[in-house]
Amino acid sequence: MPDRCDAMPFESAPMFPGPEPEPEPALDAASPARSLARLAEQVVRSTPGCCGATATAHTGGGPAEGTTAVTHPDLSELVAVQWEDGDGPVPQALRTGRPAGSEDLLLDDRWPGYRARALEMGLRSGAALPYRRGDLTLTLTVHGFRPRPLEETVRCPAALLGDLAATGLARDRRHRAALAEAEQLRGALRSRPVVDQACGIVMHVLGCDAQEAFALLRGISQHTNRKLSDLAGALVRTRGHGMEQELQRFSELSRRH
Repeated sequence: MPDRCDAMPFESAPMFPGPEPEPEPALDAASPARSLARLAEQVVRSTPGCCGATATAHTGGGPAEGTTAVTHPDLSELVAVQWEDGDGPVPQALRTGRPAGSEDLLLDDRWPGYRARALEMGLRSGAALPYRRGDLTLTLTVHGFRPRPLEETVRCPAALLGDLAATGLARDRRHRAALAEAEQLRGALRSRPVVDQACGIVMHVLGCDAQEAFALLRGISQHTNRKLSDLAGALVRTRGHGMEQELQRFSELSRRH
């Protein structure tokens, strides 16, 4: 028995057809927006009856603060309506973590703002599929010019593409975070000798120990919104000359608190 996706009695053309792209990875670690755009295009090409697709990625904050990609400019308006109303297939999928959509917008009275705009565009169906990976949530919305049961979308290629893409985006995000942390550690190691020298100067000026000197430098850094390494570098370059009064003042303030 053929898969229900293959047995669908309609094959709508994409809303925004274009030349077939060269084979390339679906994900771009350096550009999540580009990854989402490629993903949306793949959904349209691989899903029977799909006339357009929307992909969003969220890592906290409000829904509208996420990254969005669409396969046709008009679909951006449909996404905007959902953010403005706070309701629609995508917001509901984000809230519940479950697929949400309308099998036939003519017969569905939910989400009036989304429904009205979608029908103006000639759309009859739409389903948003959510994929959560830690603090990352990816959604794929499959749009159609004809009615489409929600379970058809859940079982069609778009669902597998979304699952693979969410895993890839989460992995790339963790990789970028690890690289950033490694760079911070390298920076800290490079600046450590300078910070140690600055602590020695503070110890000499104030007659305090190393722990108190470092705590004072850190407090000045936070109070003046300057990097600790920059502050230490300036102190070493001047050998503390001209900064005695400022160091004394901050030392007295730290004792009071």
